Amino acid sequence: MGFPENVLARGERVERGLHPHWLTVVGPTVFGLLLAAACVVAVVVTPDDSTGNTIQWIAVAVLVLVAIPAVVVPYLRWRTTHYVITSHRVMVRRGILTKNGKDITLSKITDVSFEQTLLDRIIRSGSLHIESAGDSPDENLAYIPRSNDVQQLINRLIDEDDLRRRRHGSGVDDASTDQGHAHDDESGDESGDETTAIPRGRRDPRDRPPLAEERPRRPDERD
Repeated sequence: MGFPENVLARGERVERGLHPHWLTVVGPTVFGLLLAAACVVAVVVTPDDSTGNTIQWIAVAVLVLVAIPAVVVPYLRWRTTHYVITSHRVMVRRGILTKNGKDITLSKITDVSFEQTLLDRIIRSGSLHIESAGDSPDENLAYIPRSNDVQQLINRLIDEDDLRRRRHGSGVDDASTDQGHAHDDESGDESGDETTAIPRGRRDPRDRPPLAEERPRRPDERD
């Protein structure tokens, strides 16, 4: 993928790593081939003398000066643009010499939409528009391969992230409740109260206290 995975948090996994669609560099590549062909023609046509050598060097210099901004820079821009979708966020990294990036947490994404022109549908590409809560501006991702699939992936990850956060919150509450019950049980054991409740309806009649009529009389109480 060419993206440093050491920036990932613990438990975070990469779902998909993307560059812009490869057709974005087809035009510069074709133009570079045409420049190279023109340079070869200039070398073949010019005579092999001092004048011809001068023309050849001029042709090579022009080729380099034109190819750098028209061919090399677009290729490097394509190669250094990363769209990384993880289980926690969407990361965007751009820049050849000056790097810039943006991380959009899944919990802050409010809407994900895609747009495809007729050409985009033919080459299976498109643009993604990600709206996020807060003061940060929305993010537009251009020339995304299979943009509709990526949109569905992000929406699914948003649902999973929300479910994970809910489970994590409920898990904390359950743990607190369990600790409270355990503390109550320990307090009961430390109090030394060993009274055992007898279920209703199962008491032994012999365990009840004797009535006054049933108690044996002492000698001084007899008539």
